[in-house]
Amino acid sequence: MLAFVPALALGAFWLGGDLALILAALAVPVAMLASGVFGTGPSAELRAVDSVTGLPALERLAPEVTEILLTCAGTGRASALFLVQLEELDRVLARHGQAAADLMLERVGQRFLSNLRNEDRVYAIGNARFAICLAPEPHVSLESAIQLAARLQSAAEEPVSFENQTLFSSASIGLCLSARSPKPSGEALLKAAETALAAAVENGPSAIRAYTREVASKARLRKQLAAEAQTAFASGAITPFFQPQVSNDTGEVTGFEALARWQHPEKGLLNPAEFLPALAASGQMQQLGEAMLGGALSALKTWDAKGLHVPRVAVNFTAEDLGNPKLAERIRWDLDRFDLTPDRLTIEVLETIVAGARESTVTRNLARLSELGCHIDLDDFGTGYASISAIRRFAVSRIKIDRSFITRVDRDREQQRMVAAIQTMAERLGLETLAEGVETPGEHAMLAQLGCTHVQGFGIARPMRADQAENWLTANAAQLDELPRIQGKSG
Repeated sequence: MLAFVPALALGAFWLGGDLALILAALAVPVAMLASGVFGTGPSAELRAVDSVTGLPALERLAPEVTEILLTCAGTGRASALFLVQLEELDRVLARHGQAAADLMLERVGQRFLSNLRNEDRVYAIGNARFAICLAPEPHVSLESAIQLAARLQSAAEEPVSFENQTLFSSASIGLCLSARSPKPSGEALLKAAETALAAAVENGPSAIRAYTREVASKARLRKQLAAEAQTAFASGAITPFFQPQVSNDTGEVTGFEALARWQHPEKGLLNPAEFLPALAASGQMQQLGEAMLGGALSALKTWDAKGLHVPRVAVNFTAEDLGNPKLAERIRWDLDRFDLTPDRLTIEVLETIVAGARESTVTRNLARLSELGCHIDLDDFGTGYASISAIRRFAVSRIKIDRSFITRVDRDREQQRMVAAIQTMAERLGLETLAEGVETPGEHAMLAQLGCTHVQGFGIARPMRADQAENWLTANAAQLDELPRIQGKSG
């Protein structure tokens, strides 16, 4: 085709006249078409470049990886594909703007190039992701691939300077060896690496996972559960179980936390860790939140009707829930539907959500819910970076101390000092505290001595169905007068 173009122009010169002008006018467009400048055909696709990083873009990934796999198959060599997910880029974008996010992507891409051989390929594939495909080599072991993944992770997590500020990000990586690809194609290897990346993100931040039979099996199970979830919601198989929260001073129930469980017809009772990733990946978390809220308020109304005293129920809300601009109105409607006052509901929010939120829908929702009269619990306190100003801004009424600080607190002086520091801070801010994960009488007693207001955990009771909670409430009320009181600072 290209050889024809100069001949076309030369013919125009010799013919002259109108025909010469027509042929000459055709010569340039034909040359541009042949070279792919107009963006048609596979030529343009193979030369697609990411505008931010200057790296090859997603369109080139599968075709070029397929070429590498074919080379490996013909020469007995091996390769590997790595997918890298930058996990903090959304936060960088929200706090510092597009220029900061672009700079981070550009720097990370350059660092990857400097950590690889010239013949290895790096792609910027969108959604804060990079792909790295190794050039064919005699042998690629799983151990060497994981070591390279660790180097790439370190490179991605190096801080970036932007306008006198330091930007940080974490990175999770999924990888697949060419020998483990389900099929000898770029699409198949990419899908396998995506499966591994999903497992890494689930276990992250900063996790690395390789594609294995076990990882593939879990991915199939996740897909199966996602497909079955709609039926489970409709039948009530996904429902709240309730774990009591009790006063350290009196032993009386101060509330229940609603915890999701799935009574699966074949796999039995599933804990959240077994099915939440499937719901999150399939966009069904909002439906879960609605089921938990409705189930919790329905149980509370039933207990009221039976004369069982439960001051309030606590329901966990995700960042996705809190990002819904209609959340406060939906909660108000549900409370009205069950004829319950807002102070009977506690909104549980992870500390990591509060730490990452600025002036946003999350902030506005929590402010509205607090004004409405709902309680706000800051969950897993001590695992994130929530500031005191954030605690005040979000109208938090109680801090839930993460179980990592509670385990062995009766025998570990360092644990005692940490809990005492959190308790002192809470008291000065006028906040209550609740210790999660209390499992032994010794932990319970020590927490009372340290002044912790409420406790929750297997040492009190395991999560149970609403009807089982009724029996537990009756038995607990009957035993209170017979049990010794543990007097704490809060009394």
